[in-house]
Amino acid sequence: MSFSTALSIAASGMRSQASRITHVSENIANADTPGYRRKLISFEPDRAADATPGTVTTGPVRLDQTPLPQVYDPSHPLADETGHYAGSNVDMVVEIADARQAQRSYEANLRVFDQVRQMSSSLSDLLRR
Repeated sequence: MSFSTALSIAASGMRSQASRITHVSENIANADTPGYRRKLISFEPDRAADATPGTVTTGPVRLDQTPLPQVYDPSHPLADETGHYAGSNVDMVVEIADARQAQRSYEANLRVFDQVRQMSSSLSDLLRR
């Protein structure tokens, strides 16, 4: 594997995890928004014609189809005649776990990026001698 291939793979992982963190933060920000459905994102192999083998990209954003909880609050403006309205299906524990996992994966890709850079620099130093 060449240095540029390793850098491309690590960079694609970092981009994908950054996108995942963005969607997780949107979910957390909208956890109390009535009717909000959690956004889900998946990773897919990058199938672009000029893509480096092994790189990933994010798939389309999907909405979690878990039923929305019915919240009882007769004073809420969106409440129906029974006093219920559709809440959000965002689970904060799941979102925090997803955020941690994305952060750790991003950091792992960053370490790979750093290691490849250091190896490249060391190789350049050896070739100069």
